[in-house]
Amino acid sequence: MPKSHPPYPQEFKDEAVRLVLFGESSLAQVARNLGVSSNALADWKKAYLKAHETELKDPNNPDSLEAELARLRKENRRLRLERDILQKTVGIFSKEPREDSTL
Repeated sequence: MPKSHPPYPQEFKDEAVRLVLFGESSLAQVARNLGVSSNALADWKKAYLKAHETELKDPNNPDSLEAELARLRKENRRLRLERDILQKTVGIFSKEPREDSTL
């Protein structure tokens, strides 16, 4: 007979789902870390998404997935630009001066 757990508080469930949605860990990894089953966490995620459907799609809501995606795309563009600048700088400073040049 499987071991049953007392009901988890809603705050615990919501935080677990936020770790899956906004964290860097997979659902299975979060479930393992929290000591809950992957199936239970998947059910909590479905319920959370259904309950917060309008909030998550509102680009003006800082917690929305669309807002997070827009923020990450902006950060990605900035990081690529910084990388390109650094690559050009390394290229400029890594060139050895010619010995035949006279100043």
